[in-house]
Amino acid sequence: MEPGPHGLLDRYPRARRRDVLQRHQLLQIRGRSVTWLVPLVVLVAITYADFHSTGEFRIVSWCVFVAAIAAALCGVWTTALFAALALVTYAGSDAAWPSEYREGAADFVLVLVGGALSVLAAAVRVRGERRMVHMMHIAETTRRTVLRPLPPRWGGLDHAAVYLAADADARMGGDFYDIQPGPHGTRVLLGDVQGKGLGAVEAAAALLGTFREAAYHEADLATVAGRLETRMRRHRAHAKALGRSDGDRFATAVLIGFPGRGTGVDAGADAGADAGVRGTDGVDGVDGCADGVDAGGGPVGVEVVEEVAEGVVEIVGFGHEPGLAVGGPRGVRVLPHGEGLPLGLGELVARDGLPPVLRVAVDPGETLLLVTDGVTEARDGAGEFYPLAREVAAALARDPLTAEPDRLVAFVRDGTLRHCRGRLADDTTVFAVRPARPVRRGSPAGRPDEGPVGGRLRS
Repeated sequence: MEPGPHGLLDRYPRARRRDVLQRHQLLQIRGRSVTWLVPLVVLVAITYADFHSTGEFRIVSWCVFVAAIAAALCGVWTTALFAALALVTYAGSDAAWPSEYREGAADFVLVLVGGALSVLAAAVRVRGERRMVHMMHIAETTRRTVLRPLPPRWGGLDHAAVYLAADADARMGGDFYDIQPGPHGTRVLLGDVQGKGLGAVEAAAALLGTFREAAYHEADLATVAGRLETRMRRHRAHAKALGRSDGDRFATAVLIGFPGRGTGVDAGADAGADAGVRGTDGVDGVDGCADGVDAGGGPVGVEVVEEVAEGVVEIVGFGHEPGLAVGGPRGVRVLPHGEGLPLGLGELVARDGLPPVLRVAVDPGETLLLVTDGVTEARDGAGEFYPLAREVAAALARDPLTAEPDRLVAFVRDGTLRHCRGRLADDTTVFAVRPARPVRRGSPAGRPDEGPVGGRLRS
């Protein structure tokens, strides 16, 4: 797996006891926090005003606010320092005046107690921030476990994706996507579990685990679709047996198969590294075993598709938003998606009533754009939905390079956020894939810094 930033926690250092506050800095100069300037300026202003006011008007006791401001912005030790400075400033300023104008011991006690309470408040705040950062790290780890980072050109596909959780603190919802290469071609899955919360995350993880196994081993895409339907029913039955209220969840999804062509490799001991098919890359632990390794731990010979053929793709729709084919001679067109029911609801029709496998012609250079309803149901101030196909068509007319996966995903993401003014009503996923163009030996295979890294856009 190519190293690089795959999420928010990669772009910020892991919290330590001394730098936890760096995540919440309000003022910075050349990357250094200068929040301490705020209470310092307040202390200087109070001292200056007190010395230049008449004797009857004394405001030196306002020094108690200095430590309070520091408690809201700075760390514990910085707050303690300003509490001490405020106390010293008060004592010095009050002693500089004749006795008839002095504030007295009562205000001295006020500044002393106020400083002590401010230090206590700062300690409570910092502890809460540390706990919050720890929970954010746990949420990010969970997200990486479910939505594993995807290496560049994974499974012979150029790809880019962005995931935006409606709950910015949770960072994880019911949207899911993945690419799984295997001996029968490369399979792509994108879906959205009904509902929110940990129950939706559990269902997404269950479906992804089944997809990674079935998409690798099964030759027929219809069989993969059947395995996903069965897994969703089993998950619902398990939730009901536990007495949970989310035992009726379902998931919309679209499953795409890219038939393989070109070279394959024998997956022996080197297959996990050379072909990139590994189940122990830190994110496939849900599946419980490594691809390319039998139950006894020995390698098994497989053929892994490293390139996918342009021309025809197979699509199975489970009640999901239809995808778009972007680029090529036909511009922007809606992909057929069938009339399948969402995963988990197949029992409402015939026992073998799985949606059909549709074979769709794809032109060279076309990118398949898949989104969840967080994009198509984003509303502006007037209540109008985001016109995805129209906006993409207009952007493609202005710049044909918009069809590249990384640019296309960035355009849809930015357009969605502008349309809803940054107020996402649902989790939002934008996923774009297309067959990778062959890279000549000796030529750089990587992308510029603005491209996708590990299946996700940089910041």
